[in-house]
Amino acid sequence: MSTVWKADPGHSVVEFSIKHMMIATVRGRFTEFDVTLNGDPESLADASVEVSIDAASIDTHQPDRDAHLKSADLFEVETYPKITFKSTKIESVGDNEYNMTGDLTIRDQTHPVTLKVEYGGSGPDPWGGTRAAFSATGKIDRQAFGVKWNAPLETGGVLVGNEVKLNIEVELVRQ
Repeated sequence: MSTVWKADPGHSVVEFSIKHMMIATVRGRFTEFDVTLNGDPESLADASVEVSIDAASIDTHQPDRDAHLKSADLFEVETYPKITFKSTKIESVGDNEYNMTGDLTIRDQTHPVTLKVEYGGSGPDPWGGTRAAFSATGKIDRQAFGVKWNAPLETGGVLVGNEVKLNIEVELVRQ
């Protein structure tokens, strides 16, 4: 029987960054998400991971930009309220390092994505539970997921980059 671990949202973050005007980096995050690990955090080879993100919880610290991101131009959160990830393969690539491949779905478009994952360790918490920590990074092409809105710049190039960098820090609690 597999052990179930759930994210502690107060000690976890799902962040992204993207180029603006081809020169600056803009960062944002999703504030509402669930992460579930089924398996042993010290040996992920036989584990599985599922993530569900509330797309409307996007936060870039700019209310007008957030409203545009939620609109039909980009995430269209009323029609596609969830972003999901389900692991399909986790392989060890070093000491506490893994490549986790899975199916990422945004706007009903599903594509395989591989994340680099690092196991930070585990141990007892002050409340009698057990916690484990992971960091994950990766990149996606937003247009592959139907997030295509953009605007050309007078100087050439576009307002919003296509490559989105992902940064996830998660602290899990054994259930």
